[in-house]
Amino acid sequence: MQIRYLLNGALPAQDVARLLESSPPKERKLLWELIDHDKQGDVLQYVSEEISIQFMKSMDTERLLAISESFDDDDLADILQQLPETLVKEVLASMTAQNRMRMESLMSYPEDSAGGLMNTDTITIRPNITIDIVFRFLRRHTELPEMTDSLLVVSRSDRFLGILPLRKLLVADTDTTVRDIMETDCDVIYAEQTATEVAQLFEKMDLVSAPVIDPNSKRLLGRITIDDVVDVIRDEAEHSMLQMAGLDDDEDTFAPVMQTTRRRAVWLGINLITAFIASYVIGLFQDTLDKVVALAILMPIVASMGGIAGSQVLTLVIRGIALNQIGASNARWLLNREIIVGLINGVLWATVIALLTVVWFGDMQIAYVIAGAIIINLIFAALTGTLLPIALKKLGIDPALAGSVILTTVTDVVGFLSFLGLATLFLL
Repeated sequence: MQIRYLLNGALPAQDVARLLESSPPKERKLLWELIDHDKQGDVLQYVSEEISIQFMKSMDTERLLAISESFDDDDLADILQQLPETLVKEVLASMTAQNRMRMESLMSYPEDSAGGLMNTDTITIRPNITIDIVFRFLRRHTELPEMTDSLLVVSRSDRFLGILPLRKLLVADTDTTVRDIMETDCDVIYAEQTATEVAQLFEKMDLVSAPVIDPNSKRLLGRITIDDVVDVIRDEAEHSMLQMAGLDDDEDTFAPVMQTTRRRAVWLGINLITAFIASYVIGLFQDTLDKVVALAILMPIVASMGGIAGSQVLTLVIRGIALNQIGASNARWLLNREIIVGLINGVLWATVIALLTVVWFGDMQIAYVIAGAIIINLIFAALTGTLLPIALKKLGIDPALAGSVILTTVTDVVGFLSFLGLATLFLL
C-alpha cells in the first residue's frame, strides 16, 4: 500500500522517510530511486543524518545543490560538515555570495552549539520606524519564516536591541514607533552555548523562538526555533539510551553487517576486559569455592543485587546532571541520602536472602556471609552510582557512555570480593 502511494507521489515526506529507515540497504536504494527528484530534498530532512549523508555522497554537485535548497540552513550546515571536503567546496562555490557567507558562518560553530543549531532566516526591523512602515515592509514578503512569533529589532550595525512580538504588533496603533512597544527584557542565547543549555532555556521559559547573538559584539546572528529544540531533546534521549549500550547516536537499524560489527566490537572488547577483572577476583578464592560449593550457586545473587541497585542510582544521577539539578551545593546531600537508602535496602534484602539461604542449604554461617556481602555491595553500589557520573562529567567523559561499564565492574568486583572474602574468613 505504501509503495503504491510512493509511486503516486501521495505519501507524505515524513512517511517516506520512515519507510526508508525501515528498509534494508538494497531495498532502501530502490525506494530512493522511486522518489520524485523534486521531493527527495523534503524526504532527506526527516531521515537520520547517517542515511541522508549516504544518499548525498552519491550525488553530483548540481543535484546536491538542488537538494540542499529544501533544507533549513542549520540542517544543511550539519550535513555539509559530514561530507567530503571537495564536495563541500563545490557546493559552497555554487551558492550566491550571501548564502555562502551564511553557510560558512553556521559551519564555523560546533554542531551541538547554539551557533550550529540556529537558523539565519530572520526578519529584522529598526527601532525608529512606525508600525505602519513595519506592515508595509512585511507585505513585501510572500511569507514569513516558519515559527515566527516576533520580529527582531536591531541597530544599523545589526546589534540586537530587543523583540517586537506579533501579539503586540497586530493590535498596535500604526503611528506608534517600534521603540515604544518593543521588548528589551527578553531571553537571548549566545552562540557558544551548548544545545543542552538551549533546550533547558526553552523548556524553562516556554519559548517558541529566541535570538542568537555574538557574546562580544552583541550582533544578531540568527534565531533558534522550538522545532529545532524538540529535535535536540529527542536526540539527547536517544543518545543516552544508545550510549549506555555502546551504540552510536545515528546507529542505523539496517546498517550493513561489517559496519555494525565494527561499531559493536570495541564495546564488546571493553566489556570483556571488565569481565576478566571480575573473573580474576573469583580466581583468587578458588580454594574456598572448591570446599564450599554452595558459594558458587549463591555468588551471582550478590553481584546481581549490587548491579541493579547501582544502576538505579546511576540513572537518577545522570538524569539530574542532564537537567542541571546536581551541583557542588547538593551533591553531598544526595550522596548521604543514597548511602542511607543503600544501607536500609541492604539490611532488608540481606535478611530476606539469608532466610532463603537457611531454608535452601540449612547453613546459618553461609546465610550470615551472604547477608554481610549484600549489605556491603549495596552500600558500594550507592556510593559508586552517585560519585561516578559526577566524576566522569568533570573529566569531560559522557557518564551515559562509560558509567554503566565501570559501575558493573565495581559492583561485580566488590560483590565477589566481599562474599568470597567473608566466606574465607568465617567458613574455612
